[in-house]
Amino acid sequence: MATLADPNLIAAIDSGTTGTRCIIFDSSGRIVESAYLEHQQIYPQPGYVEHDAEEIWTDTRAVIGAALAKARLTPRDLRAAGITNQRETVVLWERATGKPVHHALVWQDTRTAAACSHLASQGVEPRLRELTGLPISTYFTASKLAWLLDSIPAARSRAMRGELLCGTIDTWLIWNLTGAHVTDVTNASRTQLMNLRALNWDDELLRLFDVPRQILPEIVASSDARAFGVGRGVLEGVPVCGDLGDQQAALFGQACYSAGDVKNTYGTGCFMLLNTGEQAVASQHGLLTTAAYQIGSEPVTYALEGSIAIAGAAVQWLRDNLGLIHDANETEQIAASVSDTGGAYFVPAFSGLYAPYWDASARGVIAGLTRYVTKAHLVRATLEAICYQTRDVLDAMRLDLSSQRASAADPSSGLSSASLDRQGLISSLKVDGGATVNEFLMQLQADVLGIPVVRPEINETTALGAAYAAGLAAGVWGSLDELKRQWHANRMYQPAWDTDRRDAAYHGWQRAVEKAKNWA
Repeated sequence: MATLADPNLIAAIDSGTTGTRCIIFDSSGRIVESAYLEHQQIYPQPGYVEHDAEEIWTDTRAVIGAALAKARLTPRDLRAAGITNQRETVVLWERATGKPVHHALVWQDTRTAAACSHLASQGVEPRLRELTGLPISTYFTASKLAWLLDSIPAARSRAMRGELLCGTIDTWLIWNLTGAHVTDVTNASRTQLMNLRALNWDDELLRLFDVPRQILPEIVASSDARAFGVGRGVLEGVPVCGDLGDQQAALFGQACYSAGDVKNTYGTGCFMLLNTGEQAVASQHGLLTTAAYQIGSEPVTYALEGSIAIAGAAVQWLRDNLGLIHDANETEQIAASVSDTGGAYFVPAFSGLYAPYWDASARGVIAGLTRYVTKAHLVRATLEAICYQTRDVLDAMRLDLSSQRASAADPSSGLSSASLDRQGLISSLKVDGGATVNEFLMQLQADVLGIPVVRPEINETTALGAAYAAGLAAGVWGSLDELKRQWHANRMYQPAWDTDRRDAAYHGWQRAVEKAKNWA
């Protein structure tokens, strides 16, 4: 076991939707120390979601400093640093001053719904999917960046003159930390501006969204010893060697390195990723095709992803908007106090519905209410909504896997990993993220899915993935196999519901989803 004298300590900066965390890991992948700050969620009007990028940068410096201080370390004690971030959120800032020209537009923001509808009416979605693996949606960066360029006075002309720079949150933080204007393939793959197979900014996409190439960062590998620069200030002299979007970082931290490995992360949203190896599999059932990671000059590893906009954010809504709970930790006891939801279903489509429905016009619905329903039933319905949305995605993944096997010349040549059964279908699910500490939720998830749910020893897998990417590049670890040996399960949850109960409950959920669709 490593100690504070470990010469291979890695700092991982995890800049998420809700807040920013710095975790220092040792060479065995254990947490040495951490610090966290929550940042403000800004809602100027319905559908608008913004963050103050300067606040995020200030918080990043603060949590790095606090984690080092708590561990009695200095930057000289760190071998490398890695970054992981909320994806799709975009910042536009002045090259000369480093000042953002507007709040960051968050991935949940839906202000570009009309522009996306106009694009869809032009019939370009099949081509967009072909080039990017993504559907037309307000979720991705390109339409938000176009909005910034068109809505901020003189922004487009300033961008053309090279006075402005843009990037997702990883790019913003790396630029402030080292001065490098870069992003990695995983974050770039979520902008809808990168050609998923060529791994470069695509001229056709840039024309479609009217984005000038000169404001975009350079695209580099996720794990690279030189691409991200060397830290200044709070990370003085520390090489930044890793950068992954948060969900890909969780996949990496869960040691899902074999084609067929699958994980689900429970955070503000919920995100299930299935490693598909060097093959970019085109989904036929509402999933995204995305870059999973790239190590140095090696080929990119791809993934299928099911993105759910609202998971933990629904619990925040219970707390902050309705006042039904004071703390997220209360939900476990409250939900467990009732045997079911009393017939109620909650579809938290606050930002529309993402995978597998992709309905930007959907809105949140609570259905099946009677006078019998209490606060406890609504709290339980909120946790059940997280589980049902996960089943929506899992079922879509199973359909895509079945389609792939059916169309393969050799059906036995499909994906193969410990997560798949003999038919090549998902038979267990690795889970991570803050909500996995909720024992009731994890058991409920196994019940709803009908397969075992496996929680790892190290729950902060997003930050761990960033540390692994940085450490690989810096030589702390020599291979993916070495990292895989460090992964250990903490607990496995076995399903307890019978098939009849599982199917009946899920049928009720599907009815409620139909009520939420096509609302706005």
